Amino acid sequence: MTNFLTLKKSNCKNCYKCIRHCAVKSIRFSGNQAHIIGNECILCGQCFVVCPQNAKQIVDEREKVRVLLQSGAPVVASLAPSFVANYEGVGFESMREALKKLGFADAEETAIGATIVKNEYERMLKEDERDIIITSCCHSVNLLIQKHFPNALQYLADVVSPMQAHCADIKRRIPGVKTVFIGPCVAKKDEAEHYEGIVDAVLTFEELTGWLESENVDLRKEMDAEPKSKARFFPTTGGILKTMSLERDDYAYLAIDGVENCMAALKDIEQGNLHKCFIEMSSCSGSCIGGPVMEKYHRSPVRDYAAVNQYAGKEDFEVEQPESRELFKHFEFIEKKLQPPTEQEIQGILRQMGKFKPAHELNCGSCGYDTCREKAIAIYHGKSDVSMCLPYLKDKAESFSDTIVKNTPNGLIVLNENLEVQQINAAAREIMNIRLASDILGDQVIRILEPGVFMEVLSTGRGVYNQRVFLAEYKRYVEQTVVHDKESHLLICIMRDVTNEEYARDRKENISRQTIEVADKVVDKQMRIVQEIASLLGETAAETKIALTKLKESIADE
Repeated sequence: MTNFLTLKKSNCKNCYKCIRHCAVKSIRFSGNQAHIIGNECILCGQCFVVCPQNAKQIVDEREKVRVLLQSGAPVVASLAPSFVANYEGVGFESMREALKKLGFADAEETAIGATIVKNEYERMLKEDERDIIITSCCHSVNLLIQKHFPNALQYLADVVSPMQAHCADIKRRIPGVKTVFIGPCVAKKDEAEHYEGIVDAVLTFEELTGWLESENVDLRKEMDAEPKSKARFFPTTGGILKTMSLERDDYAYLAIDGVENCMAALKDIEQGNLHKCFIEMSSCSGSCIGGPVMEKYHRSPVRDYAAVNQYAGKEDFEVEQPESRELFKHFEFIEKKLQPPTEQEIQGILRQMGKFKPAHELNCGSCGYDTCREKAIAIYHGKSDVSMCLPYLKDKAESFSDTIVKNTPNGLIVLNENLEVQQINAAAREIMNIRLASDILGDQVIRILEPGVFMEVLSTGRGVYNQRVFLAEYKRYVEQTVVHDKESHLLICIMRDVTNEEYARDRKENISRQTIEVADKVVDKQMRIVQEIASLLGETAAETKIALTKLKESIADE
């Protein structure tokens, strides 16, 4: 099975935006990289849309279509009705003309298949006694039910999608033909591959545009003369219902778009809270005109709907309606293969995240999961990591930083650019005899220190390093370093208390001075003696004087 939505690993920047927007949480993180979990992904394409680094990419099938065009068989394009919202001011005949220039034998509107499907839905409502019917046009919704809501699978209409209905119709009419669907949806690539023999390839609007540009084919800005079919409403929210007769008064008719809304409805269905409903479901907000590969990434839902509304007609396409058995589609349950953790295992993971009681579970959603418990379960399944918890990282960083600040023997004072004290540690408070940090926090530094050095560093931008000063008020000698962090707009002062070193140096100097004085006295005394016995000692006296003088100099040097 092809993974139609893949990841460019080098582009993934560990931002977790994709998991925050993935409704079914089918993304795991390993080695600071996102990985899509194939048997859970519903190919809604939201991760592709929201990724700020363009790390998600859709498998390109242009080369596959080129091979089909070169095969000698006629190739007919099935063009999704949402094209009119993507290619502003371009009608179907202009699109057909451009596609023929690329080598297609012909192009038709997928709305023909939508008409066939709509007719089958109407038959089901009239003839079948079903409690709930969920439309099966959106492959992402189908995957959502198959993978995540298996108890609702019985309510999914066992009918092919408009893409399949149209391509099958083309193959009935044209012998040996190959079909290519063109639309705004990545999931259709998976649908075409999984249900073989109906759709031979799928292109997104983005792929088509790139192809047209590479071949220098311009789209002629001209709308068709007369609107033809109300089935062109299919790519809008409620568009399927708008095309149907809805003759059964005992049914409620609902249109639901967006994966989260669909999931909420499916939960109600599984819990038995809904009955006698015909539900049109689409995974994209706004339905297909809000698809992930609508070429205009900045969506304009109102304008796009207006474009479809203006283009659609009030009558149906004339179609040859196949037998119901020819439109039958089987949906199987797709097992996820993940066993839930025990409560004890969940609690163990929560403790690793620093969540020791319910009050610690902030459920902030920054990791991409709605609750801390869901996050813990994701960690158990290898889809997430403890470090993806923002409050955990913040607490850990603050704890680590606080530990360093509190336990360093050096005094630390942090000021803002207004010279107001923002932080002061215990060592600095001890140097300046400050009982509590709250006694000085927020006040001007002039209350405790001369501000001159801070003003100098702030004005020049040059730090002061290892400057030895005497704090007369506190009778302390310190070696201070002051730097300006321009990014955080803070002044940081680190003070090393060198009072004991200064006192030790003073004592040593006193001892040295006293020793020199003693040596002077000894020398003077010796010289008097030498003079008295000079005649006896001769040259020995001179040597003694030299030795004593050297002793005096060495002591002075110390």
